[in-house]
Amino acid sequence: MIEVRSNGMNKICQYIAVDLGAESGRVMLGTIGAEKLELAEIHRFVNGPIQQNNSLRWDFEKLFSEIKTGIAAAIKKASAPISGIGVDSWGVDFGLIGADGKLLEKPYHYRDNRTNGAMEKAFALMPKREIYENSGIQFMQLNTIFQLLAAKSASPEVLKKTKKLIFMADLVSYYLCGKSYAEYTLASTSGLMDMKTGNWSKEIFEKLGLPMEIMPEIVKPGTKVGKLKPELCKEFGCEPIDIIATGSHDTACAVAAVPAIPESEISNLKSQWAYLSSGTWSLIGIESEQAIINDDSFGGSFTNEGGAGDTIRFLKNIMGLWLLQECRRQWEKEGCKLDYAEITKMAKEAKPFAAVIDCNNSEFLAPGEMPKRINEHLKKAGQKEITDKGQMARVILESLSFKYRDEMKTLEKITGKKINTLHIVGGGSKNNLLNQLAADATGKTVITGPVEATAIGNILIQAIATGRLKNPAQGRKLVAKSCELGKFLPAGKSS
Repeated sequence: MIEVRSNGMNKICQYIAVDLGAESGRVMLGTIGAEKLELAEIHRFVNGPIQQNNSLRWDFEKLFSEIKTGIAAAIKKASAPISGIGVDSWGVDFGLIGADGKLLEKPYHYRDNRTNGAMEKAFALMPKREIYENSGIQFMQLNTIFQLLAAKSASPEVLKKTKKLIFMADLVSYYLCGKSYAEYTLASTSGLMDMKTGNWSKEIFEKLGLPMEIMPEIVKPGTKVGKLKPELCKEFGCEPIDIIATGSHDTACAVAAVPAIPESEISNLKSQWAYLSSGTWSLIGIESEQAIINDDSFGGSFTNEGGAGDTIRFLKNIMGLWLLQECRRQWEKEGCKLDYAEITKMAKEAKPFAAVIDCNNSEFLAPGEMPKRINEHLKKAGQKEITDKGQMARVILESLSFKYRDEMKTLEKITGKKINTLHIVGGGSKNNLLNQLAADATGKTVITGPVEATAIGNILIQAIATGRLKNPAQGRKLVAKSCELGKFLPAGKSS
């Protein structure tokens, strides 16, 4: 349980956060009282792709069943009426809803290979630079824009039957309250939104020949979108509860919980803090008041995504701990079961700088046989293959830290601001070896925590929506005052 001190307000409010990740999901109960915020994990469940007709899909029915189990348990555990339910998830993936209001098919997983070659097809219809000028989004074949273009070619009959396209977190909310919408932070990851206006880009839809009429209304984070369906209220044994469009994109929630001093309170406006949401993906960036779309951001493949409190998350996606997760899965298949603490210990004892890999190489995107593919990558680069598991883990972590360093330099160049502090949040912030490597490689002070940043941010945005908190800055101050944070200094630098 995580405790965060409150601002002295006496009213007790409780919220349910449904936090969905690519590997697991959980339902959390947040309680904001007079002096603290308590966050309790109610239900955790496994999530992941399933194979269906040679494609990777999400088993949404199973996912929603687990979510209902968690919500029911949270309502039962609550000591006060639930003030809201908010759902966050990864970006880009979506479900297609038919005329009967139900899913036409299981949603595709972003690692499915149907998007192979989709980027090239898109650029033949609309130049790459023009797409970026509209969307402000970095180019990855998993982006919604390329998934939708692939669907137009691979399954036009399904697309013709589609009445609404709904992104994953918002799809859960749709099943909870019956209202279809696209929350701004999640919609912004699609590559289909004009980041300068916050609306769907008519130019992109027209030039790519995509059906804009299936896109739902875009709403701001913190919008009360509906009430829990009567049949679900009956099933859960509760009164109607507000369904709140929190930051539906998990990184938007995580960034909302970064325990940083608001920029308005920093005397040196040429300084800047950066964040790193560390997990399956590493997302490194800054908050900006407006989208940064220019030749430098385009050349650096930086992305502009919506944030809480009318901000833009200017960031870069890095493959992250996915490579290590996949290595662990493969080692377990081969009979060697290791937890992450054991793997990190082995990595710490391994030889430093034995090799380096390009973490963001597209050949690492798909699941399966990751150690073999890393060795193939090393061989092509003229480096020695690795057989030792600890050495493999260290190479991955060191390569990630080098990537952080490179992207940090690009951030400083594009923004013209000196970054002094890197806030690392999320599950990856528990890896102290990676934290120290990041500090050493970037030369920045690294502050770690909270680990449960996504769930905390989800709760904070709901609390702002209901008036329990005033604004994101107040929520950040709560986190900074009361969560247990770590500090890592670059080698040779004293505190």
